[in-house]
Amino acid sequence: MTAETSTRAAVLAVDGGNSKTELALVAADGTVLAAVRGPGCSHQRLGLEGATAALRESADRLRAAAGLPPGEPLARLGVFCLAGIDLPVDEHRVGTALRAARLTDSVLLHNDTFAVLWAGSPAQWGVAVGAGTGLNCVGIAPDGRDLRFAALGRISGDWVAGGRWLGVRALGQAVRATDGRGRRTALETAVPRYFGLADPMAVAEAVYTGRITERQLLVLAPTVFRTAAEGDEVARELIDQLASEIVTYVATAVRRLGLAHADVPVVLGGGLFEAGDGPLLDTVRRGVAGIAPRATVRVLTSPPVAGAALLGLHRLGGGADSPEARRVVTQLTRQRLREAGAEAETGPGSGSAAGSGSAAGSAAGSDSGSAAGSAAGSAGPPGETETRAPGLREGLLP
Repeated sequence: MTAETSTRAAVLAVDGGNSKTELALVAADGTVLAAVRGPGCSHQRLGLEGATAALRESADRLRAAAGLPPGEPLARLGVFCLAGIDLPVDEHRVGTALRAARLTDSVLLHNDTFAVLWAGSPAQWGVAVGAGTGLNCVGIAPDGRDLRFAALGRISGDWVAGGRWLGVRALGQAVRATDGRGRRTALETAVPRYFGLADPMAVAEAVYTGRITERQLLVLAPTVFRTAAEGDEVARELIDQLASEIVTYVATAVRRLGLAHADVPVVLGGGLFEAGDGPLLDTVRRGVAGIAPRATVRVLTSPPVAGAALLGLHRLGGGADSPEARRVVTQLTRQRLREAGAEAETGPGSGSAAGSGSAAGSAAGSDSGSAAGSAAGSAGPPGETETRAPGLREGLLP
């Protein structure tokens, strides 16, 4: 790699989840040199070796798209915002693997929900909720204090957990309605219709025998939203439970960080929010207003990988409202990433890239329902992995 190329490739930004990974190579001036979409790289699903291999494959495609030669680190700093970085043990294992991969000179490792916050909060602090396959929340105070939740599923008290939970509950309610234990609901017909099966028990049997995985039930989330919009009370109650848990997360983060009277940005990211369900968003906004009247609630429109890029530029000296930051936000768009995913599907090596419109996709920032994050400190010397938050989606639908 020439000195000029090395200087231009300042940041490798990665937003990695269960069903897809988005990567961008960004110059020091904020120019997006290349962006690609590849398959998921979750160590929880693929194992550490499989996740590292998937990430390397996507990085090779990014290298080719940027016209960079093989064998050298892609950038000075890598910001890896990955699903499943929930506990120190995850930080250690994944961080060690990233150092060994030598994709970049230095590494910052965070949970993917922090990318949602950085992409959606110009203030570089606030509260973010990622709602896709899973559900989680992170918070960063103006003074740099950060907050995280364990987000390990039922064993850490996550009774309501995003799209997968919504799909499983929808199937359960449909079965209960059919066998007489529950109230009648349009989900009785909507759920089996989606899978082309005869009735809810046929779907349950398919899950039981492994023809449909429990995780694949998250594709039912749009069906639940649509059924609720048509007036079904059971579907509406499921969405209300989801909204209540989201508000509980935000309220807890606001209380613990002492932000109840602040102009706190609350960023909502992930496929469940991108579905655009008005009643869900209205309920969340009312709940947030009740505990933080001056809060501003917004649904993330930029891809979370832009947040990883902004964090990288910040760590290299760029300001939140700098020309470099504005250039990243302008150039690194969802449309660009969708096109990159489509090219990967139709071009050479298409098997390496995940499709961008899969209904089974998951949430930005909370593929595994996790958001254990990361935090502050300097990027450190080459080869150092940082896993403390900098103080500061995957899309469920096409």
